[in-house]
Amino acid sequence: MSAQLAGPDELSDDERAAVESLLYRLADDELVLAERYTEWQVRAPTLESDLAISNIAQDELGHARLWYDLLQDFGHTESELIFERDPSHFRHATLVELPFESGDWADAIVRGYLYDVAEKLRLESLEETSYPRIADRVAKIMSEENYHLEHAQNWLERLTSDDEGTERVQSSVDRLFPYALTLFEDGDASAEIDHFGIRTESLESMREQWLDTVVPFLASLGVETPQEIRDGNPDELLPEHLGRDGSHTDDWTNLHDDMTRSYRELGRSEAHRIMADPDDEQ
Repeated sequence: MSAQLAGPDELSDDERAAVESLLYRLADDELVLAERYTEWQVRAPTLESDLAISNIAQDELGHARLWYDLLQDFGHTESELIFERDPSHFRHATLVELPFESGDWADAIVRGYLYDVAEKLRLESLEETSYPRIADRVAKIMSEENYHLEHAQNWLERLTSDDEGTERVQSSVDRLFPYALTLFEDGDASAEIDHFGIRTESLESMREQWLDTVVPFLASLGVETPQEIRDGNPDELLPEHLGRDGSHTDDWTNLHDDMTRSYRELGRSEAHRIMADPDDEQ
């Protein structure tokens, strides 16, 4: 385990840049995925699934807040982090910004599964992080993410119980798998994040573990992954827009505009909380 880093006010410039870079990825992924999940509320195929996806969206928003709160240690405000930040400055993977295929529940489930397996690996890589403020939040988030993963796996098994459902899942895998790989792409200060022990697994290692998990599971359901994956060439499958480097699809620009419209139209200059988060006291 790497030596523990100091508190936010005592980090070197390089340490601070590494911590901030990782926190932006963590927070932005969760925020944008939650925004997409809210589009399924009252549209899911059953009342049970409607409640489940609503709870998952709420969980992801809560996780985003926990990570954004740590960025506020460095002097950022919630308004600057979310509502006033230029869309190109967000560092989420492009998987989470894509719109859902119209009315296709399989899209939501496949996306959730691919993301949740990656998120489990990412959180495990933070359990022994050298930055204690991150470690304080991992256990709470992981307990909820485990439920998200179980929900996605159960639905995948249910959807692939007949030919029609399997075809829909296959179509979603074909569309989303390249974008899921962007979860493991480098961003700012990636080498420093590993060097300072802020995470204990490299992105390359996590991608290999992810592939070792999702490929056989999907195969067990009769769903194939892309040929590039089966040939051992995942880099050939990467899409044009990666997200981590600030390159995003037009869909993100539209979603960001929707997400911030009320803030702008009401002429806000700061975001107000209804209730303080107990974790703020940590």
